[in-house]
Amino acid sequence: MTNNTEHYKKLLERELKLLEADLKTVGRINPDNPKDWEAVPPESENMGAEIEEVAEKMDEYESNTAVLKQLEIKYNEVKEALARANDGTFGKCIVCGKDIEDDRLGANPAAKTCKKHM
Repeated sequence: MTNNTEHYKKLLERELKLLEADLKTVGRINPDNPKDWEAVPPESENMGAEIEEVAEKMDEYESNTAVLKQLEIKYNEVKEALARANDGTFGKCIVCGKDIEDDRLGANPAAKTCKKHM
């Protein structure tokens, strides 16, 4: 593959740290499954709260869940790309095995396919 694997690996490592920081703002690692993230449930310290407050907390939780799912997908894609960088398969299309174009990797270092198989 490309001579730029180390360059892309550094970009991926930086992106992974940013994604992890973002994930921590809306969720936490699932204690029952350390490979999974879960949205942080709303605090229920004041069960006598106004209905509006409860509804607001539930809306916040649902928003966190939606954001978390998207971040977790990207987080896992980046982790997979780093694994490919470490095992020597980075930059190869998973469909045809040809090199992924540098401009595609530049736009998305976690890309798994060439432009033809996007």
